[in-house]
Amino acid sequence: MFSYQLYSSRNFPPMDATFQMLAKAGYTAVEGYGALYADDAAVETTKAGLAATGLTMPTGHFGLQMLEGEVEKVLGIARALKMERIYCPYVMPDDRPTDAAGWKAFGARLQAAGAPYKAAGYGFGWHNHDFEFVALADGSIPQDRIFEGGTGLEWEMDVAWVIRGGADPLAWIERYKDRITAAHVKDIAPAGQNADEDGWADVGHGTVDWKGIVAALRKIGVRHFIMEHDNPKDHERFATRSIAAVKAF
Repeated sequence: MFSYQLYSSRNFPPMDATFQMLAKAGYTAVEGYGALYADDAAVETTKAGLAATGLTMPTGHFGLQMLEGEVEKVLGIARALKMERIYCPYVMPDDRPTDAAGWKAFGARLQAAGAPYKAAGYGFGWHNHDFEFVALADGSIPQDRIFEGGTGLEWEMDVAWVIRGGADPLAWIERYKDRITAAHVKDIAPAGQNADEDGWADVGHGTVDWKGIVAALRKIGVRHFIMEHDNPKDHERFATRSIAAVKAF
């Protein structure tokens, strides 16, 4: 299933036009993020946009504070938008642990936060950036420690951030093949290029071996392939070129 992280289009309002553009480009699904369900009106607008275009929202990002403190609200949003899986996407720099024990405890915290959602039938997991792959003082890797503490966590693997963190994505796919239930598909521009897009590239137009990585992810049963670009100059260019590239793999 080719999906699209709507955060990629946050700078290109209105969102209903984005839904139309994505459906025309051949997407069947999108992934939600906080601004799309900031209040009841936003949820209804998002729901209407999906209905009008036939797109689905099987996955969504929710901040940890909301996941822990507003369980019923999150469940209501997930039901309204017909989500299947919920991912916690980030932890702010000031809140990040600094040692192995801290990251293991953070994994346990995530698992506890996810318990009510799993009980309600949703998949629940963590979405990575690059900082989880920077070795700690004892040589261990935060991503490993998160999963050590959160033994039941799923993983939405953001492959390009794994690479930016200095790690080998294929090795991590093999290591956690039983955890990975979705993947963010974005590309990294050659060194020195696309500085005005934070060094990211349209999928298939950068340096990541997406053909090989998509094959490895499909082999372990991943169904949700979610296109993302953190700062595109032209979101329609990104969306259309990226899905065309991945469909060709």
